[in-house]
Amino acid sequence: MRNRSRTIRRVSASLVAGALLAAGSIGGAGAANAAPSNDVADGSPSPAASASPSVLRIATAGFVDSFNPFTSIYLLPTNSIRYMYENLVANDEQDGSPTKGLADSWKTSNGGKTWTFTMQDGLKWSDGQPITSADVKYTYDQMMTVPDLGVANGNLVSNFASVEAPDAKTVVINLKAPQAPNPGVEIPIVPEHIWSKIKDPAKYPNESNTVGSGPFQLVSYKANQSIVFKSNPDYWRGAPKISGLQYVYYTNSDAQVQALRSGDVDFVTGLTSTQFNALKGAPGVTTHSGVGRRYTSISINSGMETADGKPFGTGAAALKDIKVRQALRQAIDNKTLLAKVLNGQGTEATSFIPSSFPKWSLPADNPAIIKYDPAAAEKTLDADGWKVGPDGIRVKNGQKLSLRLLVDSSSPTEQTTADYLKPWLTKVGIDLKVQSSDSDTISDKSTKGDYDMYFSGWSINPDPDYQLGINTCASRPTRTDGTGGTTQDGYCNPAFDKMYAEQRSALDETARRAIVQKMLALNYTDTAQIAIWYGNSLEAYRSDRFTDFALQPSKDGIIANQAGAWGYLRTAPVAGSAETSNSHTGLIVGGIVVAVLVIAGIIWVVVRRRHADETE
Repeated sequence: MRNRSRTIRRVSASLVAGALLAAGSIGGAGAANAAPSNDVADGSPSPAASASPSVLRIATAGFVDSFNPFTSIYLLPTNSIRYMYENLVANDEQDGSPTKGLADSWKTSNGGKTWTFTMQDGLKWSDGQPITSADVKYTYDQMMTVPDLGVANGNLVSNFASVEAPDAKTVVINLKAPQAPNPGVEIPIVPEHIWSKIKDPAKYPNESNTVGSGPFQLVSYKANQSIVFKSNPDYWRGAPKISGLQYVYYTNSDAQVQALRSGDVDFVTGLTSTQFNALKGAPGVTTHSGVGRRYTSISINSGMETADGKPFGTGAAALKDIKVRQALRQAIDNKTLLAKVLNGQGTEATSFIPSSFPKWSLPADNPAIIKYDPAAAEKTLDADGWKVGPDGIRVKNGQKLSLRLLVDSSSPTEQTTADYLKPWLTKVGIDLKVQSSDSDTISDKSTKGDYDMYFSGWSINPDPDYQLGINTCASRPTRTDGTGGTTQDGYCNPAFDKMYAEQRSALDETARRAIVQKMLALNYTDTAQIAIWYGNSLEAYRSDRFTDFALQPSKDGIIANQAGAWGYLRTAPVAGSAETSNSHTGLIVGGIVVAVLVIAGIIWVVVRRRHADETE
């Protein structure tokens, strides 16, 4: 489904300790309400109660825009929404293919223009109310008729002509044109009896006491502190074996690693290769490197416009020149970046569809692929009229070829990558000005088009339709401040749009695959972004406390950030396990201690923006 980073501000440990909050149990057996701890006079943590052994504590620094399934596009809340709400059709645990969700079965008719879904018997919302076809129709109708409710997944209903609910168990989706991708996937279904009473659903944060159909329900959210979920005992696949999830906020990944080592959390993902290697063999810890579903790229401002063609932003005029963008690609050595920045934990990228989806991803031997060749980059710029000036930087029509790269000051990966890019581009006559800033500033600038390049990335679903769709002209912002709609890189090419419609209607998978790869090749040639790598997902967990984490796909897959809610569904406490640490720092929520890093009496509180590791 769905970028963006981090502003950091300092507060004293005593101020944070004074703000410790108490909340009710999230469903762990016998969990008592805990009182705030205010006895931190010298900035050092005081002992606190142990976490419930049946609650899985997950370290995070992820940004939350909201938990609204109609509008959220960020990785952490989008994954949370997958725990909270079922789709009509789910992505299978084994390979991500369409499988039973709220719908038990489905069939197509009218040449692929009509899809009829039969829902399961006896489905209930977490408040006990029945789930019916009316809830499905309500969800889809809202997305189709209210533009602000189509921000997250609007392109998935763009081919819907109408939705019918002829009886409580039947949903009929009538399409404008035949459609190959199953229209029941990737859209969370919400309860009509709850959402129809919300005055302004597009602005509803949905951040406490949710009513849903998934295995976990959100109890509470405290920004930059914690996210608390309880298990849904009536989940149709079977109640989870753990009583809940607790997301614990930490300032950076080093703090998360230390918390895992000390037993203050049970699961960490998004590790660097250095952290991952350092955790191998740690007592009570198991590491896992899975083939991820994310790509990382350098997004290029090739001329931001709204969906109706109004230009906005401050992108360099030179980047509107396709030859300049192609020369950038020729001058960047992805192989070296993968080896030196990720220590080889991943695969070189070709497009915005990862190689973990081999049916769709652009093969490395595709004729469109440009190899790293700085000499060729110089020839490209020479032929395009960019002459080398006395200082080595190219000039055309009196304008220097000088570009800005926004870099998150708190991201070692971005900083290190920029260190490689600057001399490579200087070598071919491009002046790269690295602008290191806080992530809120970068978020604001990238939204408004006030940039030349910045690091981006998305998680991709098993079917590529959504990601292809947010590269169409219609997906660009609706306003000149960059808001409205969801676009990957501000890309627009009518030829791409034409093929998008063709692939969506191609019922033969072989024919559809050929069209998709032509689309990726065109996007590659147009160079709206330069995909760098498909990084492995590096994870670690306390195997002395929890077991039975599920991978998606089942072979070499990932635990966290799946295209589904399989990862923690069967996770269970290890028999006889006990909390490994007697002392914890931070927020006590429902008897769970939320650890925060204390170094030299200072706590760093994290406020996130959309970033290369954060967009779903």
